[in-house]
Amino acid sequence: MSGGVDSAVAAARAVEAGHDVVGVHLALSRMPGTLRTGSRGCCTIEDSMDAQRAANKIGIPYYVWDFSERFKADVVDDFIAEYTAGRTPNPCMRCNERIKFAALLEKALDLGFDAVCTGHYATVTTDAAGNRELHRAAAWAKDQSYVLGVLTAEQLAHSMFPLGATPSKAEVRAEAAARGFSVANKPDSHDICFIPDGNTSGWLAEKVGTATGEIVDREGAVVGSHEGAHAFTVGQRRGLKLGMPASDGKPRFVLEVRPVTNTVVVGPKEALDIAEIAGSRFTWAGLAPSHPQIDFDCQVQIRAHADPVDAVARVRESTVDGEVGSELVITPVTPLNGVAPGQTAVVYVGTRVLGQCTIDRTVSAVPVGAVPVGAVPVGAGAVSSGVAV
Repeated sequence: MSGGVDSAVAAARAVEAGHDVVGVHLALSRMPGTLRTGSRGCCTIEDSMDAQRAANKIGIPYYVWDFSERFKADVVDDFIAEYTAGRTPNPCMRCNERIKFAALLEKALDLGFDAVCTGHYATVTTDAAGNRELHRAAAWAKDQSYVLGVLTAEQLAHSMFPLGATPSKAEVRAEAAARGFSVANKPDSHDICFIPDGNTSGWLAEKVGTATGEIVDREGAVVGSHEGAHAFTVGQRRGLKLGMPASDGKPRFVLEVRPVTNTVVVGPKEALDIAEIAGSRFTWAGLAPSHPQIDFDCQVQIRAHADPVDAVARVRESTVDGEVGSELVITPVTPLNGVAPGQTAVVYVGTRVLGQCTIDRTVSAVPVGAVPVGAVPVGAGAVSSGVAV
């Protein structure tokens, strides 16, 4: 129970469904703030008190479990390491993967509980053979299946999402008000929970320091400077402060971050189009495809609120640093825009979440030297260890 309206209503529905429910609030910060600021942050002392009030209203036991050390190691430190390596991580995915449905679920099962129930908007179904499947919520505008794409078949077997079939968030708030919950109109939490002021670049600068580096174009010409490559993300346009305008006068965007040389590569918007993505860290959310090495049709989503794009995917052998392994390769029918290594690509078949991968590499749809006019055939481009430029 996060202290928000969704988890409060989910707990109440679980009780009414006949389950023996215990409310648990996760203490994820070693120095939690006393109060929230609007929709920024979560896991504050105020949130814990809101969760307890809801649990008391429902009439269930309530506990606070301290996962702050595990959260720091698995989410916060991972976030810093990924940015330092020039990747763009998604801390919500890591939190679901390593805290809520790993550390929390493991402890719950050890204590004799059957499942973890949350207020996520997603649906778990069971097919005719008894296999569990993760699907989108009924309300696509509120659907949160993307951030649950990291769940495995074993985790799905012990997960419950009572809000999945709810038509709208407004209905959840109305139900909360009718139940007398004080959080009925509490703002949703956005932003990164451990950076409540929303200043990610400033927070990273405090953690890893600053170091002057070059901003270069796709041909390697220096067009500006910066105080730390970790402050930039692929697709960024604002805050570049370039000293040399583009020859065509058009805005330039971040195409790649090179942490080893502390260099940021910029170029035209068209160069952000990506014809292929791949990741070696992939999982299946339930039953895997029967023949994943053979091309299969799917849709791919690369951000929590992005539209899914038709694609073809397959698993193929790969070699990284001399080690042979496998990677999930996804080719969108139309190029994706502004994809960065470190992001999560979630694969869907219809409403079902089939699996996901953390993006290791991309292939640009516009090779260096190409004139970005008109359509470029999918599959064109050169591969780099990060974003192809």
